Amino acid sequence: MKTDIHPEYHMITVEMTDGTTYQTRSTWGKEGDTLKLDIDPKVHPAWTGGQQKLMEGGQLARFNSRFKNFGI
Repeated sequence: MKTDIHPEYHMITVEMTDGTTYQTRSTWGKEGDTLKLDIDPKVHPAWTGGQQKLMEGGQLARFNSRFKNFGI
């Protein structure tokens, strides 16, 4: 492995959108910096499930009807 080509790996504080914080190691910023998140797993629909609903005739229904006889 080459020497002196990797970024410094140090401790930072991550602040979630609700104000809670935790410490982790990162290459972001400098030792002791605080990374404030705009979106985190507590509020983002990708992690919370969101308000999205599946509708009949949507992409999932079309996919299922197209490949229903495709056996593995």
